[in-house]
Amino acid sequence: MNLVGGKAISIVNKLQLESVPAGTQRRFGVHLVSDGLGMPIYVPVIVARGEMDGPVVAVTAAVHGNELNGIPVVQRLFRELEKEQLRGMVIGIPVVNVPGLQLMQRKFNDDEDLNRIMPGKPKGNNSEVYAYRLLYRVLHDADYLLDLHTASFGRVNSYYIRANLHERENARLAQLQNAQIILDSPAPDSTLRGYFNSKGARAVTLEVGDPNRFQKGLIRSGLTGIFNTLIDLKMINGEIEHPEKTPVICSHSFWQYTDEGGFLEVIPQVTDMVSQGQVIAILRNIFGDVLKEYKAQESGVIIGKSNHPVAQTGSRIIHLGIVSR
Repeated sequence: MNLVGGKAISIVNKLQLESVPAGTQRRFGVHLVSDGLGMPIYVPVIVARGEMDGPVVAVTAAVHGNELNGIPVVQRLFRELEKEQLRGMVIGIPVVNVPGLQLMQRKFNDDEDLNRIMPGKPKGNNSEVYAYRLLYRVLHDADYLLDLHTASFGRVNSYYIRANLHERENARLAQLQNAQIILDSPAPDSTLRGYFNSKGARAVTLEVGDPNRFQKGLIRSGLTGIFNTLIDLKMINGEIEHPEKTPVICSHSFWQYTDEGGFLEVIPQVTDMVSQGQVIAILRNIFGDVLKEYKAQESGVIIGKSNHPVAQTGSRIIHLGIVSR
Protein backbone atom coordinates (compact mmCIF):
# COMPACT_ATOMS: atom_id res chain seq x y z
CA MET A 1 0.00 0.00 0.00
CA ASN A 2 1.43 3.38 -1.04
CA LEU A 3 0.28 6.94 -0.48
CA VAL A 4 -0.28 9.30 -3.42
CA GLY A 5 -1.53 12.79 -2.58
CA GLY A 6 -2.28 11.59 0.94
CA LYS A 7 -4.57 8.83 -0.38
CA ALA A 8 -3.90 5.11 -0.18
CA ILE A 9 -3.17 3.34 -3.46
CA SER A 10 -2.83 -0.44 -3.74
CA ILE A 11 -0.03 -1.71 -6.00
CA VAL A 12 -1.13 -4.90 -7.76
CA ASN A 13 -0.26 -7.02 -10.78
CA LYS A 14 -3.90 -7.67 -11.64
CA LEU A 15 -7.13 -5.93 -10.70
CA GLN A 16 -9.31 -8.16 -8.54
CA LEU A 17 -12.71 -6.50 -8.36
CA GLU A 18 -13.86 -8.75 -5.54
CA SER A 19 -11.13 -7.23 -3.34
CA VAL A 20 -13.02 -3.92 -3.27
CA PRO A 21 -15.48 -3.92 -0.34
CA ALA A 22 -19.10 -3.10 -1.13
CA GLY A 23 -19.98 0.56 -0.71
CA THR A 24 -16.38 1.76 -1.10
CA GLN A 25 -14.00 3.28 -3.61
CA ARG A 26 -10.39 2.16 -4.04
CA ARG A 27 -7.36 3.36 -6.00
CA PHE A 28 -4.86 1.04 -7.65
CA GLY A 29 -1.60 1.14 -9.52
CA VAL A 30 -1.66 -1.89 -11.80
CA HIS A 31 1.78 -3.02 -12.96
CA LEU A 32 1.69 -3.59 -16.72
CA VAL A 33 5.29 -3.33 -17.98
CA SER A 34 8.72 -2.16 -16.80
CA ASP A 35 11.00 0.53 -18.19
CA GLY A 36 14.64 0.28 -19.26
CA LEU A 37 15.81 0.70 -15.66
CA GLY A 38 13.75 -2.27 -14.54
CA MET A 39 11.29 0.05 -12.80
CA PRO A 40 7.57 -0.79 -12.99
CA ILE A 41 5.13 1.29 -15.03
CA TYR A 42 1.72 1.42 -13.37
CA VAL A 43 -1.60 2.34 -14.92
CA PRO A 44 -3.80 4.31 -12.47
CA VAL A 45 -7.18 2.72 -11.78
CA ILE A 46 -10.11 3.78 -9.62
CA VAL A 47 -12.87 1.33 -8.69
CA ALA A 48 -16.20 2.15 -7.05
CA ARG A 49 -18.27 -0.79 -5.85
CA GLY A 50 -21.90 -0.44 -4.86
CA GLU A 51 -23.75 -2.10 -2.02
CA MET A 52 -25.78 -4.09 -4.57
CA ASP A 53 -24.78 -6.15 -7.57
CA GLY A 54 -25.16 -4.74 -11.07
CA PRO A 55 -23.28 -4.12 -14.32
CA VAL A 56 -19.57 -3.31 -14.54
CA VAL A 57 -18.94 -0.08 -16.48
CA ALA A 58 -15.42 0.94 -17.52
CA VAL A 59 -14.51 4.53 -18.38
CA THR A 60 -11.14 5.02 -20.07
CA ALA A 61 -9.24 8.18 -21.05
CA ALA A 62 -5.97 9.11 -22.73
CA VAL A 63 -5.43 5.99 -24.81
CA HIS A 64 -3.52 8.60 -26.81
CA GLY A 65 -1.14 10.56 -24.62
CA ASN A 66 -2.10 14.01 -25.93
CA GLU A 67 -5.87 13.53 -25.55
CA LEU A 68 -6.46 15.14 -22.18
CA ASN A 69 -10.12 16.17 -21.87
CA GLY A 70 -11.12 12.72 -20.67
CA ILE A 71 -8.82 12.87 -17.64
CA PRO A 72 -10.88 15.39 -15.60
CA VAL A 73 -14.04 13.60 -16.74
CA VAL A 74 -12.85 10.44 -14.98
CA GLN A 75 -11.57 12.39 -11.96
CA ARG A 76 -14.87 14.24 -11.50
CA LEU A 77 -16.91 11.08 -12.05
CA PHE A 78 -15.39 9.44 -8.99
CA ARG A 79 -15.52 12.61 -6.92
CA GLU A 80 -19.23 13.02 -7.58
CA LEU A 81 -20.31 9.38 -7.63
CA GLU A 82 -22.32 8.43 -4.55
CA LYS A 83 -21.05 4.91 -4.05
CA GLU A 84 -23.53 4.19 -1.24
CA GLN A 85 -26.33 4.37 -3.85
CA LEU A 86 -24.40 2.55 -6.59
CA ARG A 87 -25.54 -0.78 -7.98
CA GLY A 88 -22.71 -2.63 -9.65
CA MET A 89 -19.19 -1.34 -10.25
CA VAL A 90 -17.47 1.48 -12.10
CA ILE A 91 -13.84 1.14 -13.24
CA GLY A 92 -12.05 4.35 -14.20
CA ILE A 93 -8.68 4.69 -15.92
CA PRO A 94 -7.83 8.41 -16.12
CA VAL A 95 -4.72 7.68 -18.23
CA VAL A 96 -4.41 4.50 -20.29
CA ASN A 97 -1.24 5.49 -22.17
CA VAL A 98 1.01 6.41 -19.25
CA PRO A 99 4.31 6.46 -21.22
CA GLY A 100 2.74 8.54 -24.02
CA LEU A 101 1.35 11.07 -21.57
CA GLN A 102 4.71 11.45 -19.85
CA LEU A 103 6.36 12.04 -23.23
CA MET A 104 3.53 14.46 -24.17
CA GLN A 105 2.87 12.53 -27.36
CA ARG A 106 -0.04 10.67 -28.94
CA LYS A 107 1.61 7.29 -29.39
CA PHE A 108 3.21 4.83 -27.00
CA ASN A 109 6.91 5.14 -26.20
CA ASP A 110 7.82 2.70 -29.00
CA ASP A 111 5.89 4.89 -31.49
CA GLU A 112 2.96 2.46 -31.79
CA ASP A 113 -0.67 3.59 -31.64
CA LEU A 114 -2.27 1.66 -28.76
CA ASN A 115 -5.67 2.03 -30.38
CA ARG A 116 -4.54 0.15 -33.48
CA ILE A 117 -3.02 -2.94 -31.88
CA MET A 118 -5.76 -4.28 -29.59
CA PRO A 119 -5.95 -6.84 -28.07
CA GLY A 120 -2.16 -6.82 -28.09
CA LYS A 121 -0.01 -9.91 -27.57
CA PRO A 122 1.16 -11.71 -24.42
CA LYS A 123 4.60 -12.04 -26.05
CA GLY A 124 5.13 -9.11 -28.37
CA ASN A 125 6.83 -5.74 -28.40
CA ASN A 126 6.46 -3.25 -25.55
CA SER A 127 3.18 -1.69 -26.68
CA GLU A 128 1.62 -5.04 -27.62
CA VAL A 129 2.34 -6.48 -24.17
CA TYR A 130 1.05 -3.29 -22.54
CA ALA A 131 -2.20 -3.49 -24.54
CA TYR A 132 -2.67 -7.18 -23.78
CA ARG A 133 -2.10 -6.75 -20.05
CA LEU A 134 -4.37 -3.70 -19.93
CA LEU A 135 -7.24 -5.85 -21.19
CA TYR A 136 -6.54 -8.98 -19.20
CA ARG A 137 -5.28 -7.43 -15.97
CA VAL A 138 -7.64 -4.46 -15.71
CA LEU A 139 -10.62 -4.43 -18.07
CA HIS A 140 -11.44 -8.14 -18.34
CA ASP A 141 -14.69 -7.97 -16.33
CA ALA A 142 -16.28 -4.87 -17.90
CA ASP A 143 -19.75 -5.19 -19.45
CA TYR A 144 -19.76 -1.65 -20.86
CA LEU A 145 -16.99 0.64 -22.09
CA LEU A 146 -17.04 4.41 -22.52
CA ASP A 147 -13.73 5.31 -24.19
CA LEU A 148 -12.87 9.03 -24.13
CA HIS A 149 -10.77 10.55 -26.90
CA THR A 150 -10.15 13.94 -28.57
CA ALA A 151 -8.88 15.17 -31.91
CA SER A 152 -5.19 14.75 -32.67
CA PHE A 153 -2.47 17.39 -33.06
CA GLY A 154 -3.31 20.15 -35.54
CA ARG A 155 -7.03 19.41 -35.53
CA VAL A 156 -10.12 20.29 -33.50
CA ASN A 157 -13.28 18.28 -32.89
CA SER A 158 -16.86 18.80 -31.94
CA TYR A 159 -18.10 16.64 -29.07
CA TYR A 160 -19.24 13.59 -31.01
CA ILE A 161 -19.84 9.90 -30.51
CA ARG A 162 -18.60 6.99 -32.60
CA ALA A 163 -20.83 3.93 -32.31
CA ASN A 164 -22.28 1.10 -34.35
CA LEU A 165 -25.84 2.40 -34.59
CA HIS A 166 -27.07 -0.86 -36.13
CA GLU A 167 -26.67 -2.47 -32.70
CA ARG A 168 -29.56 -1.36 -30.52
CA GLU A 169 -27.76 -1.14 -27.17
CA ASN A 170 -24.78 0.69 -28.65
CA ALA A 171 -27.16 3.13 -30.34
CA ARG A 172 -28.87 3.67 -26.99
CA LEU A 173 -25.50 4.31 -25.31
CA ALA A 174 -24.63 6.85 -28.00
CA GLN A 175 -27.90 8.75 -27.51
CA LEU A 176 -27.25 9.03 -23.77
CA GLN A 177 -23.92 10.86 -24.11
CA ASN A 178 -25.24 14.44 -24.38
CA ALA A 179 -23.24 14.93 -27.60
CA GLN A 180 -23.47 17.40 -30.46
CA ILE A 181 -23.08 14.76 -33.19
CA ILE A 182 -23.46 10.96 -33.34
CA LEU A 183 -21.61 9.12 -36.10
CA ASP A 184 -22.54 5.61 -37.21
CA SER A 185 -19.08 4.08 -37.21
CA PRO A 186 -18.46 0.36 -36.60
CA ALA A 187 -15.09 0.02 -34.89
CA PRO A 188 -12.09 -1.83 -36.32
CA ASP A 189 -11.21 -4.87 -34.21
CA SER A 190 -7.78 -3.37 -33.49
CA THR A 191 -9.32 -0.56 -31.39
CA LEU A 192 -10.31 -0.73 -27.73
CA ARG A 193 -13.97 -0.22 -28.66
CA GLY A 194 -13.74 -2.82 -31.41
CA TYR A 195 -12.26 -5.39 -29.03
CA PHE A 196 -15.10 -4.89 -26.55
CA ASN A 197 -17.74 -5.08 -29.27
CA SER A 198 -16.17 -8.29 -30.62
CA LYS A 199 -16.50 -10.03 -27.26
CA GLY A 200 -20.15 -9.03 -26.86
CA ALA A 201 -19.71 -6.05 -24.55
CA ARG A 202 -21.27 -2.66 -25.34
CA ALA A 203 -18.86 0.14 -26.17
CA VAL A 204 -18.88 3.63 -27.64
CA THR A 205 -16.17 6.23 -28.26
CA LEU A 206 -16.63 9.76 -26.92
CA GLU A 207 -14.62 12.27 -28.97
CA VAL A 208 -14.46 15.15 -26.49
CA GLY A 209 -13.06 18.16 -28.31
CA ASP A 210 -9.44 19.15 -28.85
CA PRO A 211 -6.01 17.73 -27.89
CA ASN A 212 -3.53 19.08 -25.36
CA ARG A 213 -6.05 21.13 -23.39
CA PHE A 214 -8.91 21.05 -20.90
CA GLN A 215 -12.23 22.41 -22.23
CA LYS A 216 -14.60 22.90 -19.31
CA GLY A 217 -17.84 22.91 -21.27
CA LEU A 218 -17.06 19.71 -23.16
CA ILE A 219 -15.73 18.05 -20.01
CA ARG A 220 -19.05 18.84 -18.33
CA SER A 221 -20.99 17.42 -21.29
CA GLY A 222 -18.94 14.23 -21.28
CA LEU A 223 -19.47 13.79 -17.56
CA THR A 224 -23.21 14.32 -17.97
CA GLY A 225 -23.29 11.57 -20.60
CA ILE A 226 -21.57 9.10 -18.29
CA PHE A 227 -23.99 9.83 -15.46
CA ASN A 228 -26.84 9.44 -17.97
CA THR A 229 -25.46 5.99 -18.77
CA LEU A 230 -25.35 4.95 -15.12
CA ILE A 231 -28.91 6.21 -14.62
CA ASP A 232 -30.16 4.38 -17.71
CA LEU A 233 -28.53 1.14 -16.52
CA LYS A 234 -30.24 1.66 -13.13
CA MET A 235 -26.87 1.76 -11.41
CA ILE A 236 -27.67 5.10 -9.77
CA ASN A 237 -30.86 7.06 -9.16
CA GLY A 238 -31.62 10.24 -11.06
CA GLU A 239 -33.14 11.68 -14.19
CA ILE A 240 -31.44 11.58 -17.56
CA GLU A 241 -30.28 15.03 -18.67
CA HIS A 242 -30.94 15.64 -22.35
CA PRO A 243 -28.82 18.00 -24.48
CA GLU A 244 -30.15 21.46 -25.28
CA LYS A 245 -30.08 20.58 -28.99
CA THR A 246 -30.93 17.23 -30.51
CA PRO A 247 -27.68 15.63 -31.73
CA VAL A 248 -27.07 15.46 -35.47
CA ILE A 249 -27.03 11.81 -36.61
CA CYS A 250 -24.57 10.97 -39.39
CA SER A 251 -24.71 7.80 -41.47
CA HIS A 252 -21.04 8.11 -42.44
CA SER A 253 -18.22 10.63 -42.74
CA PHE A 254 -15.02 11.37 -44.61
CA TRP A 255 -12.09 13.77 -44.64
CA GLN A 256 -11.36 16.22 -47.42
CA TYR A 257 -7.67 16.79 -48.17
CA THR A 258 -5.58 19.40 -49.95
CA ASP A 259 -3.98 18.47 -53.26
CA GLU A 260 -1.36 21.23 -52.99
CA GLY A 261 0.68 22.72 -50.17
CA GLY A 262 0.60 26.16 -48.57
CA PHE A 263 -1.03 28.09 -45.73
CA LEU A 264 -4.54 26.83 -45.06
CA GLU A 265 -7.47 28.81 -43.69
CA VAL A 266 -10.49 26.63 -42.90
CA ILE A 267 -13.64 28.76 -42.82
CA PRO A 268 -16.51 26.85 -41.13
CA GLN A 269 -16.46 26.01 -37.42
CA VAL A 270 -17.12 22.60 -35.90
CA THR A 271 -20.84 21.69 -35.82
CA ASP A 272 -21.56 24.11 -38.72
CA MET A 273 -23.73 22.78 -41.54
CA VAL A 274 -22.27 23.25 -45.03
CA SER A 275 -23.77 22.82 -48.48
CA GLN A 276 -22.23 20.99 -51.40
CA GLY A 277 -20.10 23.46 -53.37
CA GLN A 278 -19.73 25.90 -50.46
CA VAL A 279 -16.21 27.31 -50.03
CA ILE A 280 -14.72 25.69 -46.94
CA ALA A 281 -11.03 26.64 -47.14
CA ILE A 282 -8.53 28.93 -48.84
CA LEU A 283 -4.93 27.94 -49.57
CA ARG A 284 -2.23 30.62 -49.99
CA ASN A 285 1.46 30.54 -50.82
CA ILE A 286 4.21 32.17 -48.76
CA PHE A 287 3.58 35.53 -50.49
CA GLY A 288 -0.10 35.51 -49.59
CA ASP A 289 -1.36 34.76 -53.09
CA VAL A 290 -4.46 32.57 -53.23
CA LEU A 291 -3.53 29.22 -54.73
CA LYS A 292 -6.86 27.50 -54.44
CA GLU A 293 -10.30 27.55 -52.87
CA TYR A 294 -11.67 24.25 -51.61
CA LYS A 295 -15.38 23.49 -51.69
CA ALA A 296 -17.48 20.99 -49.78
CA GLN A 297 -17.76 17.79 -51.79
CA GLU A 298 -21.16 17.04 -50.22
CA SER A 299 -23.62 18.71 -47.88
CA GLY A 300 -23.13 17.82 -44.23
CA VAL A 301 -21.96 18.84 -40.77
CA ILE A 302 -18.42 19.74 -39.72
CA ILE A 303 -17.40 17.06 -37.22
CA GLY A 304 -13.80 18.23 -37.04
CA LYS A 305 -11.30 20.31 -38.97
CA SER A 306 -7.67 21.28 -39.32
CA ASN A 307 -6.53 24.27 -37.27
CA HIS A 308 -2.85 24.14 -38.26
CA PRO A 309 -2.11 26.70 -40.99
CA VAL A 310 0.91 24.92 -42.46
CA ALA A 311 -0.48 22.39 -44.91
CA GLN A 312 1.60 20.18 -47.16
CA THR A 313 0.05 18.39 -50.10
CA GLY A 314 -2.40 15.82 -48.75
CA SER A 315 -3.21 17.67 -45.51
CA ARG A 316 -6.62 17.32 -43.86
CA ILE A 317 -9.15 20.11 -44.30
CA ILE A 318 -12.49 19.08 -42.77
CA HIS A 319 -14.06 15.95 -41.33
CA LEU A 320 -17.49 16.02 -42.95
CA GLY A 321 -20.41 14.07 -41.53
CA ILE A 322 -23.21 13.11 -43.90
CA VAL A 323 -26.51 13.55 -42.11
CA SER A 324 -28.82 10.53 -41.99
CA ARG A 325 -31.99 10.88 -44.04
